[in-house]
Amino acid sequence: MKLNRWKPKILFAIDAFIVFITCYIIYYWVPNGSQNQLNKFDFRVFLGHICIIILSITLCQWIIKSYKNIWKYAEYNEYIKLILGVISGFLLYILPNYFLFTNKTSAIFSISSGAVSALLMLLVRFLYKKYRKNLLNMSRTKLPLAIIGAGGAGVLLLNEILYNPKTNYSVLCFIDDDNDKIGKKIRDIMVYGPIDRFPDIIKKIPVSEVIIAIPSLTEQRKSEILEIVTKSNIKVKFLPDLISILQNGPNLLSSVREFKVENLLGRKSVSFDETEINSYLKQKTIMVTGGGGSIGSELCRQIARSNPKHLIIIDNYENNAFDIQQELISKYNRSLKLSVEIASVQDREKIETLFERYRPEIIFHAAAHKHVSFMEDCTDEAIKNNVFGTYNTVQAAHRYQAKKFVLISTDKAVNPTSMMGASKRVCEMIVQSMKEVSLTNYVTVRFGNVLGSNGSVIPLFKRQIEQGGPVTITDKRAYRYFMTISEAAQLVLRASSMDSQSETYVLDMGQPVNILTLAENLIRLMGYIPYTEIPIKEIGIRPGEKLYEELLMHNDDLIKTENAKIFIEKYNTISQEEIEAILEKLRKALETKDMALIKEALIEAVPTFKKNVEKET
Repeated sequence: MKLNRWKPKILFAIDAFIVFITCYIIYYWVPNGSQNQLNKFDFRVFLGHICIIILSITLCQWIIKSYKNIWKYAEYNEYIKLILGVISGFLLYILPNYFLFTNKTSAIFSISSGAVSALLMLLVRFLYKKYRKNLLNMSRTKLPLAIIGAGGAGVLLLNEILYNPKTNYSVLCFIDDDNDKIGKKIRDIMVYGPIDRFPDIIKKIPVSEVIIAIPSLTEQRKSEILEIVTKSNIKVKFLPDLISILQNGPNLLSSVREFKVENLLGRKSVSFDETEINSYLKQKTIMVTGGGGSIGSELCRQIARSNPKHLIIIDNYENNAFDIQQELISKYNRSLKLSVEIASVQDREKIETLFERYRPEIIFHAAAHKHVSFMEDCTDEAIKNNVFGTYNTVQAAHRYQAKKFVLISTDKAVNPTSMMGASKRVCEMIVQSMKEVSLTNYVTVRFGNVLGSNGSVIPLFKRQIEQGGPVTITDKRAYRYFMTISEAAQLVLRASSMDSQSETYVLDMGQPVNILTLAENLIRLMGYIPYTEIPIKEIGIRPGEKLYEELLMHNDDLIKTENAKIFIEKYNTISQEEIEAILEKLRKALETKDMALIKEALIEAVPTFKKNVEKET
């Protein structure tokens, strides 16, 4: 720190010495350097001239604050100011030279001394920058980096890497699609391209990491570049949008982000216009069962943004309920009326009490057991929680005349092969049986796997990668539909705002994702090489699992809605009598405590159940 305070004084002394030596040589040795003859050189006269010159230059440099610059970060603006300061100093010197001295110097002296002095000062600063750069390069081993994007953001990122002593990168090349830049250099760094030739480029220039520095990229193009880069087994990061960069201040590297799991979807993220959602939820009393879970908590976050009259969170796991409660209190304080109840949807009397107390207008039913393997072994719990928990909540919504009841369902309810999927299919049937029976509008929203949710495949893969592998997949042929937590919550909220009566809504989720490809891409995104550094192990399809998930009961049974991404599935209605008969059989099976009988009763309740797990080749 003490040395930093002395740096401007040291630099001033060097500049003064440069001016002194330059003026001395030109004054004494160059013909016509002064108006005196060489044999009449008077050092005292020269000293008077040099003092005036240094004072003039110092005054001009002080005015433009040249010595306040940090020269290791200097660019052309700082150098131009330095030159202008030197030239201005010599121009200012002309006045005292004319009026104060009898032995005047010539115009040649002023011009040549000013030009040489400015060049030497620049040289000193260039050499200092070069020294600093070499010192940083020698001080540690750096990661070889390629920057995709040779535009403004890419150049700013390069500058920070060059001059930030804490950075651990060495930029080897730019890669860009702009033909005007390809083959040229930026700060001695060559620009290659186009981006689609990335695999060929890095064969000649081995890099260990890539930063995509094009903030204006569309999600589709970002996904395309990601697919190109990850195939080369290189870790990828990116600069986010310009607003995020500005929020992080001058340190551009702090804005660099890892790719999110959403980038593994292979499709553009789905978003919905929030205007109708906000309008529908505003000033409503809204209840979310399972409100502490992955989907339930995200629903609560998005509902809170819509300014509800009252938000009621119900969950039987107090830790999750506490977390979302504290998050919402911290964000909204008293502007959000919030109530949290610890209760199980299996407790019919408690659910009745809560409905009577709060009189919710809209219910989002997200409470459910969802793990396929657990529910294979604990089918009784799937029936008690999923089936009868849904029945209790559906009936309470009917009795207390709620406006809408929204069931959160799953693709595993379609032609189910698992006990969990079968239990959710019965839940859908319960909701469908309320059509034209109740004043409450009942709807089901069905979607696939949710990236990043509790117990989902991505957190599992990440833990396995961080532990060195292996990454375990059920079957390399398996495909799954995926969506983000945000997409799932928005779909549920958008469906709730539609004018409907006991409909089943399905999101257009694009093409399903191969589990093996998902594992390989995630390994690459985390900076490792699949199979070489992180092994992938196939463990086989577990009981109840499918190779290919389905979103619809029948592929042709689709009705378009006003939203291009949401469809309605057509189905045959089921009567209240049929549902009551099914539930009675399930009750009797539960009373036996015999798991085989319980499973058989659940399978019998779902005509579309497939008893044999798929073994496609």
